Amino acid sequence: MKYLVFLGTVRDSSPPKPPRLGERVAKACVHYLEKTFADADVELIDPLDYQFDQIFKPYFAYHQNEAPEALKSLAEKIDQADAYVMVSPEYNHSMSPALSNLLNHFGASLYSYKPSAIVTYSAGQWGGARAAVNMRTFLGELGCLPVSAMIHVPKAQNVFEESGKFAPTVNDVDDWVGYFGRTLKQLYWWSQAAQAQRKAHDPRRLAKDFKRDPSQRNAPGKDKS
Repeated sequence: MKYLVFLGTVRDSSPPKPPRLGERVAKACVHYLEKTFADADVELIDPLDYQFDQIFKPYFAYHQNEAPEALKSLAEKIDQADAYVMVSPEYNHSMSPALSNLLNHFGASLYSYKPSAIVTYSAGQWGGARAAVNMRTFLGELGCLPVSAMIHVPKAQNVFEESGKFAPTVNDVDDWVGYFGRTLKQLYWWSQAAQAQRKAHDPRRLAKDFKRDPSQRNAPGKDKS
């Protein structure tokens, strides 16, 4: 079972303090999946490793074999994955623009028929929960429907060390492990079910993928105005 954990920040300096707070949360998700599920192959996707052209050009807009190597490599990873964990801070009650920018480079044909999990965090008390609201619709449009449970981590700097391990001052580690498990165990169950169903019945024989032209998903009829 292949899992991609997407880190939704490109900040690499202070403020905020500590810098790259989301990296701790993303690594915690990686640790949980690897420790809990023996068949889990987990990779952390850091947007700092994928600095594409400033002028936005999605993967499907390139002609065959013309896309940058980093873009092709990430497209293959997304296509081969069985599930996704999306880790985001909150920007103006919305998800991270760094995360949405990275995910938007690829069409729903790569993400679809696989589950996702929403994980948000903050340095303050809300844990990024408001960002999670619009992440549901965003991920639904990509086709990687999020599981019902979500993870919100307030004051994440007090919960995790830079390594993603729990800070020594955390007294309720078992509670945190159970809290992460409620979401990530749902993700594991759905990823197994979806993988088995994809093997049994090719979903793309039932519904054609939206590839390049928005007209492919238009309602029937012509505009006669």
